[in-house]
Amino acid sequence: MLELASTFDDVIPLGRGDPDFDTPSVIVDAGITALKDGLHHYTVPVGMSELRTEICRKLKRDNQLDYSPNQIIVCNGCQEALFISIMTLVNPGDEVILQEPRFNSFDYMVNLAGGSVVSVPTRESENFSLLAKDIRRVITDKTKLLIVANPNNPTGSLIERSDMLEIAELAVEKDIAVLSDEIYEKIIFDEGEHCSLAPLVGMYDRTVTINGLSKSYAMTGWRVGYLAAPLWFMEPASEIKHAMSICTAPAMQKAALVALKDGEHDVARMTKIYQQRRNLITEGLDQMGLTYGHPGGGMYIYANVSSTGVDAENFCYELLKQEHVLVFPGTLFADTNNQHIRLTLLSPENMISEALVRLERFTKNIRDDKSS
Repeated sequence: MLELASTFDDVIPLGRGDPDFDTPSVIVDAGITALKDGLHHYTVPVGMSELRTEICRKLKRDNQLDYSPNQIIVCNGCQEALFISIMTLVNPGDEVILQEPRFNSFDYMVNLAGGSVVSVPTRESENFSLLAKDIRRVITDKTKLLIVANPNNPTGSLIERSDMLEIAELAVEKDIAVLSDEIYEKIIFDEGEHCSLAPLVGMYDRTVTINGLSKSYAMTGWRVGYLAAPLWFMEPASEIKHAMSICTAPAMQKAALVALKDGEHDVARMTKIYQQRRNLITEGLDQMGLTYGHPGGGMYIYANVSSTGVDAENFCYELLKQEHVLVFPGTLFADTNNQHIRLTLLSPENMISEALVRLERFTKNIRDDKSS
């Protein structure tokens, strides 16, 4: 599909999860200043003390979590933070519970650690929310880790606090470690609530919280993420971090420090625009008769195309070929049903509006062909 897209000059991209906004100028200026000031060398593997201290302030303010700087590791994006955490927690033969659909890099990480992925299905009728009752069905004596992504990629589902409390109770009951991926926590719609797992009863000493600046601050290319964890986790995780990449680039860390201190206004501005784009897309899908799970946060809408009579993979390929709109099928996100497509909120409204015109025309043509 990407090769095909490269042959057209008018493709509207609603596929990749990379914000279309530039990084806010106050953050860019901080990175430039750091380079000019000579921050060209290693830091300690776990990250600059001042950045880890600021991350602790953020976690206290936003997530009601008390950590000290020696419980924080600054990483090269959330991807590295996730991999370090999985390599620290998972041994060969362990089972790791993941919801379906999901960000598919989780599977590769678990497999590289020698673990096995156990999928928990989520349903469009429940807005693809991960529920404790479904997790309970797949727990065995080999279960080592549960991974929760809230909000979720690719569905945009936002787990309600009541459901998070049930997940926490189950993790405590079954003595399961939890990896909480909260990279989209600031991109929340309709005055919804993001609920972190670690501050819930019994969860602090069994939860590793993953977060970063890539999505909310439009800093995907800067590669700054972090993990926050109990003290028992830190020594082995720090050794893995050192072995993987020594440290995160110091100028990027300085930029992240400024983002956490001064970037909230820009985060709010971008989130407001994402919500407007979400509303535009969902209204268009409603007019086409394509259903979806209500996206309470994140950057994605997960739409069901089964009513067209075409599976998701062929739908995406033909949409690109005929109408030059790039979206991804759910099969790229460990979805075994091949009925859904992921649309992103990461193009300007005028481009989204044109994409919806093309999508509606394409959908109508498919249905007309099927009925003739």
